[in-house]
Amino acid sequence: MGLLSDPNRRRALISMLTRLNAPICVVCYFAGVAWFMGLAFEPFTLRTYMSENAMGSTMVEERFPAGERALATGREFAAHKKKVGGMPVDWLVKNMQDRGLEVFTQSFSRTLPFPDENKERYIVKGTNVYGILRAPRAPRTEALVLSAPCSPGDNNNQAVGLLLGLAQYFRNQIYWAKDIIFLVNEHDLIGMQAWLEGYHHTNTTGMSWSPLQGRGGSIQAALSLELSSDVITSLDLVLEGLNGQLPNLDLANLFYAFCQKIGVLCTIQGKLQRNDWDSVSGYNHAVQTMMLMVMKQASGRPWGDHGLFLRYHIEAATIKGVNSFRQYKTDATTIGRLLEGMYRKLNNLLERLHQSYFFYLMPSLSHFVSIGYYMPAFGLLAVILLLRALDLWVQLNTPPSTTEDGVADIDQVRHTPGVLSVLTPLVISHLTGVALYALPIRFQETAVEHFPVSETEAVVLTAIAIYTAGLALPHNTHRYYIVCVCGTEQGWRVLKLVAVLYLAVLLGCTALINFSLGFILALTLVPLAAFVTPHVPKVLSAFILVILSPACTLLFSVFFFQELQDMPVSFQDGWLLYLSVISQGILDHSLYGSLVYPLIALLVYPCWLLFWNILFWK
Repeated sequence: MGLLSDPNRRRALISMLTRLNAPICVVCYFAGVAWFMGLAFEPFTLRTYMSENAMGSTMVEERFPAGERALATGREFAAHKKKVGGMPVDWLVKNMQDRGLEVFTQSFSRTLPFPDENKERYIVKGTNVYGILRAPRAPRTEALVLSAPCSPGDNNNQAVGLLLGLAQYFRNQIYWAKDIIFLVNEHDLIGMQAWLEGYHHTNTTGMSWSPLQGRGGSIQAALSLELSSDVITSLDLVLEGLNGQLPNLDLANLFYAFCQKIGVLCTIQGKLQRNDWDSVSGYNHAVQTMMLMVMKQASGRPWGDHGLFLRYHIEAATIKGVNSFRQYKTDATTIGRLLEGMYRKLNNLLERLHQSYFFYLMPSLSHFVSIGYYMPAFGLLAVILLLRALDLWVQLNTPPSTTEDGVADIDQVRHTPGVLSVLTPLVISHLTGVALYALPIRFQETAVEHFPVSETEAVVLTAIAIYTAGLALPHNTHRYYIVCVCGTEQGWRVLKLVAVLYLAVLLGCTALINFSLGFILALTLVPLAAFVTPHVPKVLSAFILVILSPACTLLFSVFFFQELQDMPVSFQDGWLLYLSVISQGILDHSLYGSLVYPLIALLVYPCWLLFWNILFWK
């Protein structure tokens, strides 16, 4: 406190920070990157442990015996699905009723803002079927959910068969203290969104659905099951949900504990855990696993049906069966016993899962990185913006230079920047962001009429055109600067001070909600924000700014994500995938409420345009 309260010491500290500003910023940037990369090194991580006492022991005896019968039911389900060309609603209702469940259906429909070419759908209509097993030993105020999506073709038939087999087995047990809801949803995430909105009496996406006729208690946890083969070599745990939300870590710990007990190979991000953490290959494996989680979380999209439960504060995950070339095989009976054990443990909960972490990264299923470990990496990047803001503030408050006779420089006194010199680029940049957010969907019909493109291509190409048109802003706003005589040295410093503080607040808020997205944006935006000025070489600096722009960051992320998955693509395939990612981002926002697209369009892109204006300031 004495350092800041003493005027002499405070001036000395500020003088040192401004004199060494650039070297300190460079050191902070590389220190932040090094800190983040070190998080995957096992000695720097924490071993997972069960925090919830009610789930602390896996000493329950799993007795589920009907794996083969469940697979037969799955084949019967596939035959009826093929016969009716979709969800066999009547067959599902009859089978659930035969198993002693209270069975209900929900119809829904949704017209997409533009066709989804990945799944070839535009007007979506479907029916959800769910059965409720009422708790025999409790007042039925709480519930658990087991869901299996009805996927097209031969996908996920085994999951529906296992769900019905577990329903029949659970019906004969007397220890359930919570309702158990067995849900088969059609059209994957759209059907799940309709069911969740109907269950909680909300409508946040404008979807049409029929009210639910039957409800259980307050949902405490949910699991979504995806199995598309009779024999499974490993089970993959999917955690990433809408807008980067993650379930309570105890749910992942519970899955890992029962996999270890029963002897099932388990993976996260499709990668097995390795024990050679002290080798270069072991460290690279952990980095790939952690970076896959970062990339998926930053996308903001739900990576399974469980992702929509998290919005309603329901801890949920997707368990996906993988049939690879590994020699180790797991049958349906073993998977059923694993699910039985997990639900018996969840049945013991006296309150919602809250003891463990909600913010974490996982380089493996046995180790995790808590928020207290990974947030300093972002802090080291964010402090660069504060140091640059301090430097600009000192420059703006430095008295004007004087001539030999002691008279202040008339140009610096007379050309003090006004409020309009800052408001003009701020307003124009954000209006461009509003156009990028609102116009692609609204102008798709006009684009289709005048150009030989589909509706989806029209939306994506319109977004790219508006984004590119924003690069012309410096030439348009420059005319205004000439009129108001504000294009001075002080003018760009004021604008950069506002832009740097704006970016610091934006990245800080983003990292608190979705650390992965905030960190990726900080990696690319902080360097350009720190060192862009009107005095650097224009052509080279403009090229660097474009490379570090949000659009190019997304393009590089697409190729990087494919490399992490060991599925590299050519530039042409990567470009098509890039266009698909843009269309899916817009669709995810319209259908499920993903915030990544509006965040980029309304805030991040206008902020980047401010630095583009500073580079071309005259």
